[in-house]
Amino acid sequence: MTNDTPQYKKYYSITEVSELCDIKPHTLRFWEKEFKDLKPITRKGNRRYYQKADIALIKKIQSLLYKDGMTIAGAKRNLLTVTKEDNSDTRVKPIIEDLEALLKAIK
Repeated sequence: MTNDTPQYKKYYSITEVSELCDIKPHTLRFWEKEFKDLKPITRKGNRRYYQKADIALIKKIQSLLYKDGMTIAGAKRNLLTVTKEDNSDTRVKPIIEDLEALLKAIK
């Protein structure tokens, strides 16, 4: 997390996140509908509570949209590509190749 986010809190209200990221609350609610990975916890009264990972994603979306000038669709594609790259573990690829070789040998 960046230095401007307090480290002692686990959950942040939409107002706190709005102030931290300098984004209006209605923009955050809109982004929740557009970006499926942005899912704050909702509690009684449908109050939203964001965690540090949510705030990091919000800052990434903000950067893609406002600094890089991407469209919503472009930002979605970029986040999807980054997620796929993060999920591709280099230790898993050799195992998959070995299993595929074994499967070919069995056939």
